Amino acid sequence: MYQYHCLNGISEVGINKFTEAYVSVSAPDQADAILVRSASLHEMEFGRDLKAIARAGAGVNNIPLERCAEEGIVVFNTPGANANGVKELVIAGMLLASRDIIGGINWVQEHEEDGDIVKDAEKAKKEFAGCELEGKKLGVIGLGAIGVLVANAAAHLGMEVYGYDPYVSVDSAWRLSRSIHHAKTVDEIYKECDYITVHVPAVESTKGMISRNAIGLMKKGVVVLNFARDVLVDEEAMIDALVSGRVKHYVTDFPTPVMAGVKGAIVIPHLGASTEESEDNCAKMAVKEIKNYLEHGNIRNSVNYPDCDMGFHGENTRILLLHHNVPNMLGQFTKILAKDNMNIADLTNKSKGKYAYTMIDIDSAVPDKVAEELRAVSDVLRVRVIS
Repeated sequence: MYQYHCLNGISEVGINKFTEAYVSVSAPDQADAILVRSASLHEMEFGRDLKAIARAGAGVNNIPLERCAEEGIVVFNTPGANANGVKELVIAGMLLASRDIIGGINWVQEHEEDGDIVKDAEKAKKEFAGCELEGKKLGVIGLGAIGVLVANAAAHLGMEVYGYDPYVSVDSAWRLSRSIHHAKTVDEIYKECDYITVHVPAVESTKGMISRNAIGLMKKGVVVLNFARDVLVDEEAMIDALVSGRVKHYVTDFPTPVMAGVKGAIVIPHLGASTEESEDNCAKMAVKEIKNYLEHGNIRNSVNYPDCDMGFHGENTRILLLHHNVPNMLGQFTKILAKDNMNIADLTNKSKGKYAYTMIDIDSAVPDKVAEELRAVSDVLRVRVIS
């Protein structure tokens, strides 16, 4: 029996994917797995039995990844599960920035008691006139799950789309429309595009990437959209650009104290993935990841350990070893197994930065003393045996 705990409200559509072998517990320190959305885990002490944390979403800045890795806790996220919801809001953001829809709606509300509102609206509407998206240049920085969907949708709207991603995956490349112009540098996006949307993770190399210098390269009257992370944009530089008119609108899904209320900024209260479908999809993916790891040891979409999949373990006993990525770990493991006359049916080893994961299938039972010998190996962080 496996035990799980939800730190936030997780969609029942996903939770219902757990079988009778899983039971919900009220205390996180009793759980084998934790499901979380936005709750911060940085101050939480994890129980000894905790094996996995699944974030029902893409960002994992609320989870202490390295501490989890050192404690042998695999952290998963759900990339792409909410991509369509974010894509649709990005398109909406471009429309809100190109035509003063919000201003027009506010005008109607302010004149709700005007008996001549039909006639007066015809006179007032020129104040809210804008431009169409068709024929405009859109630059998409980051061609992951969301960026590809945005680029393809914009191309269908008749926009001329530029895409930039030096690390684009083979899968994303296959899904990208042939009509997308592949920019060789991000500066090409800044210089050429009327609309620029950012879809990259918040890491040290990307924080503040929309800087004063980057904005200085952009066209006067550009629209910048940020539905990825607030820290990607230098907000003080963006405010100066809005005041000067260099940037016509900054559309962001992150209401920070600095940006809220700034003229020219269209600030949305983090609604990107706030759809029923996105929440359902994230929950289903998170539950699937947890089940696959707890039952078979397979890792997919981990952010602190390498992806590694050996399928169903069948009649074999599977040994799972989370360890530091240092030399001669496999040699030590196989030496212990050979000493105890354990025959290896299958084996795989993957690494990711400082950490590595080894899966070994044995065609017989694994005595407790063998598992203890493996745990005693220096740099081993956790050992699990699934039979």
